[in-house]
Amino acid sequence: MLIRAMDLDDLDQIVELEQLLFTSAWSRSDFMYEILENQFSFNYVLEIDNEIVGYVGVWLMYEQSQITTIGIVPKYQHQGLGRILMQEMIALASQQGCETMSLEVRISNQKAISLYESLGFETKAIRKGYYQDNHEDAYLMVKGLEGQK
Repeated sequence: MLIRAMDLDDLDQIVELEQLLFTSAWSRSDFMYEILENQFSFNYVLEIDNEIVGYVGVWLMYEQSQITTIGIVPKYQHQGLGRILMQEMIALASQQGCETMSLEVRISNQKAISLYESLGFETKAIRKGYYQDNHEDAYLMVKGLEGQK
């Protein structure tokens, strides 16, 4: 298993996976912007046997960090890989001096919510109509990172 920085050569696979996993999928240009232009954005892929099986994006913005996207290939889900990616991002944010990590998650996505809660995230607010595809609400979940280093 290898976690490495996402690069432009990965985008065909990442965009295909994003479209498979999410109804409000990021586009190729969204990922290109994150990789090439957003100085706060750090994006990683998870490989097993040279195959990309997951990815994650995080913004590191001074004392705050935010998970922007995370996805695991369906046949690799429920094996703890999402947890591994989240733990790596928590460690990275802590090492960079971030004090909090946040994310938004569909209120219907109980599996993801359970994962985030098990990692210490707490629901702090509801973002009404957050998702463009069906206007579903999202939970804003936040985790304190002090003592995570």
